Amino acid sequence: MKSKEFKRILVTSALPYANGPLHLGHIAGAYLPADIYVRFQRMKGRDVIYICGSDEHGVPITVTADKEGVSPQDVVDRFHEMNKKAFLSLGFSFDHYSRTSIPLHHKTAQEFFTTLHEKGDFIVKSEKQFYSEKSKRFLPDRYVEGKCPFCGYENARGDQCDKCGKWLEPGQLIDPRSKIDGSVPVLKETKHWYLPMGRFAEKWKKWFGSKKWKENVNNYCMSWYKEGLTDRPITRDLHWGVKVPLEDAEGKVLYVWFDAPIGYISATKEWAQLKGRHDLWKEYWEDKSTKLVHFIGKDNIVFHAILFPMILMEAGDYVLPEAIPANEYLTIEGRKISTSQNYAIWVKDYLEVFPPDPLRYTLAANAPEGKDTDFSWKQFQSRNNDELADILGNFINRTLTFINKYENGVIPERADLDALDREMLERINKISGEMGENLENFEVRKSIQTFMSFCRSANKYFNDKEPWVTRKTDTASCRTTLNICAQAASVLSVIMEPVLPYSAEKLRTMLNIKEKILWDQAGKKELKPGHKLGNPEILFTKIEDDVIENEIAKLKSTTNADKPEEEQISIEDFRRVKLLTGKVVEAEKIKGSDKLLKLKVLLGEQTRQIVGGIGNSYSPEDITGKSVIVVANLAPAKIMGVVSEGMLLAVKSGKGFSLLTPDKDAEPGTRVE
Repeated sequence: MKSKEFKRILVTSALPYANGPLHLGHIAGAYLPADIYVRFQRMKGRDVIYICGSDEHGVPITVTADKEGVSPQDVVDRFHEMNKKAFLSLGFSFDHYSRTSIPLHHKTAQEFFTTLHEKGDFIVKSEKQFYSEKSKRFLPDRYVEGKCPFCGYENARGDQCDKCGKWLEPGQLIDPRSKIDGSVPVLKETKHWYLPMGRFAEKWKKWFGSKKWKENVNNYCMSWYKEGLTDRPITRDLHWGVKVPLEDAEGKVLYVWFDAPIGYISATKEWAQLKGRHDLWKEYWEDKSTKLVHFIGKDNIVFHAILFPMILMEAGDYVLPEAIPANEYLTIEGRKISTSQNYAIWVKDYLEVFPPDPLRYTLAANAPEGKDTDFSWKQFQSRNNDELADILGNFINRTLTFINKYENGVIPERADLDALDREMLERINKISGEMGENLENFEVRKSIQTFMSFCRSANKYFNDKEPWVTRKTDTASCRTTLNICAQAASVLSVIMEPVLPYSAEKLRTMLNIKEKILWDQAGKKELKPGHKLGNPEILFTKIEDDVIENEIAKLKSTTNADKPEEEQISIEDFRRVKLLTGKVVEAEKIKGSDKLLKLKVLLGEQTRQIVGGIGNSYSPEDITGKSVIVVANLAPAKIMGVVSEGMLLAVKSGKGFSLLTPDKDAEPGTRVE
């Protein structure tokens, strides 16, 4: 499919939170596909800029700061530099990598707020929000955790359920708790500004329906639209962030989902200023001949496809997204990445052992474009050894070594062509167009398949032509083969650059290519007979089994993966178990059982029916009136046909049980901390 022509292209990747190091999941989703696309577009000779930066506001930053006992500024300064270095070491070619803590961003975000405020686009609501009496502070959404009302996931955040993807409000959570101190929060009145999304729904729908979106983007957004777009808060009670520019908004900052996407604009402004052309940013954000492309993970679809376009529509005549290539998730060795459990492969750790290109290639070949994909160390080794080294690297080494040895390192003349020669030249002529079509359509995985298929065909051509034989029997044919193989190597040095930039540069040095070859020149701008090659080197080094086994062992050791998971839980897991004090008000034996008792247990304002297997240790008379500890959020179950709505805590004692009870009087329904 031929893409629409634009005067310029503006590419963004979702701003990563500066509250922790980058892992492979980050790279595979929003960053590597963008860098490959941008490098390709530059090689096409197009006007393209790649904008990114650190998202330095929001609750994840303050959560990390609270946990470490440092200021939020300390956190963002550390991780901004760490992640910027990791990106650059992996070969990412940002035109500008900014950060949202800079004054220019605060000013830009406040200007957007003021514009929408003066237009009357916001509504103000006074309502009750969660407040921790223990910590004496309001709890923004991510500071509240609880049970998801939609899917039942026990560890949903107050802004979103990571399991089902629903966007939540803290008040929707079942059994909410403070992430700071584990206490049960209370509701306290506060005032906030909201964006009434429903007011702009039809205008958004008209724009959204006019584009051809990736399937996951289209399905996700239309699901939101059909459910009804509601009012979304754009301010919050927090000490860290962009201050709301209103006199009656003391102590309030802009919600991070509102300010972070504006970071693309402030970063472009900063880029323009650094180039000495302060208004240059307007060409990319206000000229409709710009193609705006957002590379994101699927968890950011709603912000980039619904909310940010709405803000841009209302704030002025800004360029709107033309494409949003949202990727799914990457798992590691069959398990979901978990930063809290340190189950991840960190970019900085990877780079201490391996070069960047094999990782770029592996993640590109297995990009999670339409569904979640998995990274394994064995697969990584196979991609490097079997494909990069044995196919691509082997072809390059055979070709250049042969020319260096038998033609004094000089490209020989071509003679008459046979069918195999013409077929290979045709492949050489077409490969950039085939692979380019894949990349124009954001099909990174398909482009890798196209690329490696060409490498295989080049190897096959070398084998089928047998230059080691024709060198002795048909010199003209041998030289023709070597010339064509050199042209294939030259093409490879171009088309591999978006994915394998370091290896492409190394290959160009071996080929002694000094001038820049554009994408469309690949296969057409040939190495002339008489061209002197550089020194051949090994392009890719094979990775030994013991190195990979060591990486697998490191992953297991840092996560206790060799131990049964049930042996260790986090404090958050423990807090999901709701333990309450109770008082047994009625008890009777269940017919047909010697040990089961049916109990009525008072838990504050409610009474639960609980079946307990304690009949051998307690009679109904003994247990009536006794204080007990109850697991109150256990799913109901039927035992011998009787519904049980909880569980009593007890210790195995000989052949019976000893109930756990408070050592002092406690009101029924009191939470056990």
